[in-house]
Amino acid sequence: MKPKIFVTRRLPDGAMAVLEENFEVECNPHDRVLTREELLAGVRGKDGVLPLLTDRVDGELLDAAGERLKIVANYAVGFNNIDLEACIARKIPASNTPEVLTDTTADLAMALLLAVARRIVPADAYARAGKYRGWAPLLFVGSDVHHKTLGLLGFGRIGFAMARRAAGFDMKVLYHDVRRADPEIESQVGARFVDKQTVLQESDFISVHVPLTPQTKHYLDTADFTLMKPTAYVINTSRGEVIHEAALAAALKSGQVAGAGLDVFEFEPEIHPDLMGRDDVVILPHIASASIETRTKMGLIAADNLIAVLIRGERPPTCINPAIYD
Repeated sequence: MKPKIFVTRRLPDGAMAVLEENFEVECNPHDRVLTREELLAGVRGKDGVLPLLTDRVDGELLDAAGERLKIVANYAVGFNNIDLEACIARKIPASNTPEVLTDTTADLAMALLLAVARRIVPADAYARAGKYRGWAPLLFVGSDVHHKTLGLLGFGRIGFAMARRAAGFDMKVLYHDVRRADPEIESQVGARFVDKQTVLQESDFISVHVPLTPQTKHYLDTADFTLMKPTAYVINTSRGEVIHEAALAAALKSGQVAGAGLDVFEFEPEIHPDLMGRDDVVILPHIASASIETRTKMGLIAADNLIAVLIRGERPPTCINPAIYD
């Protein structure tokens, strides 16, 4: 008999085909996040679970799955939804889907930057509403992007990919991270390592690419927004909690910040009401990795991890809790 797995949300067809070929698949039948009760019932008696970031994987869930559970294959690069200590305590490997969404996320971050700077969204709504009556010198005047300064908070794979895109606009690139990158990496995109305060004070666009950790929660708060240029824009495609959303809303309202492009939110799927009605904010529903190519690749990586553990009896290729093998 094929191993039994539970998939918490239907994936692209290419990924589902591989899963269904190799496993007895039970999948969330709804086009929504499962309730906690539904999730706990779904994992019961399964050999593997394929959750999303919206699914909390903790000791309760692992125990509900039972002794047959051998792997949690997360469908995401991030894994702050998984209690790794609980997995380690039960000797259950967990995996993620790294690297495949780097360029897709960087594409979207640049799209948000361009959209908010050039007022694309309100201009589109204006034209669709039949209000356009002809060219005018002050109609939806925005900000140039070329030759401006891009500040990157986080210079990992996605931050570096964003810097590569900025080079096409002849932008000056500053970055801050917990450690400086190799000078060779910096030279490839003309990026300069500075402290966080310098990034905030000198950048025209600030794009956030840090992981969510206890240290990065509210990484941008009221004090940080006061350091920015009143003409600066904030872009976030990382995790919603790294920005104090109420503080950003207040900074936009007071004119401390010129605009924002957001794909993630602090209390997702809730969005701060003071952001919703502003035409200087571009709001997207967490779609940074939403290309069919990337979402399929993510599913195939998750499938590879499940196959490695449940069929070949091997370590998952992208294991995020290797301590269980020590």
